[in-house]
Amino acid sequence: MPSPTPRRPDDLVQLLTRAERLAARRLQGVLEAEGCSLDAWRVLASLSDGEGHHMTGLAEAAFLPPPTLTKLVDQLVDQNLVHRRVDPFDRRRILAHLTPRGREYWQRLDRAVRAGRPPLDDGDEDLLRSLLGGLVVALEGTARV
Repeated sequence: MPSPTPRRPDDLVQLLTRAERLAARRLQGVLEAEGCSLDAWRVLASLSDGEGHHMTGLAEAAFLPPPTLTKLVDQLVDQNLVHRRVDPFDRRRILAHLTPRGREYWQRLDRAVRAGRPPLDDGDEDLLRSLLGGLVVALEGTARV
C-alpha cells in the first residue's frame, strides 16, 4: 500500500482559495440574474441588519477601498436602494441605510442566493462557519502591524 503523500504547507491556502473562487463564481451567477454585482451584494448584506453603517465599516465589510465604495454607494443611492443620513452621535460622519426599496431588493437577493447555495449535510454549514471563524480569529491574532 503506497504511503500517503505528505501535505504541502500551502494545501490549506490552495483549498481556501479554490473554495472562495468557486463560491464567488456561483454567487456572481445568481446575482447577475438579479442585476446585482458581488460588491453591491456585500454592501447590501452589511446594511440588511437595519443599522446605519459608516463608510469605513462598509468598505472593510465589502473588501473595497474607500473611493471605490463611495462610487458604489453613490450608484446605490441613485437606484434608490440606499440613503445616507448624518450620524446623530457624530455629526461629522455619515451613516448609510437601506431604503424600503433596498430592503425589498435585498430580500429578493437573499432568497435567490440561499436557493443557489449547494446543499450541505446537516450541521456541515455550522461546522464550516465555526472552523472558518476560528481560522479568521487565529489569523487576525497573528497579523503583524
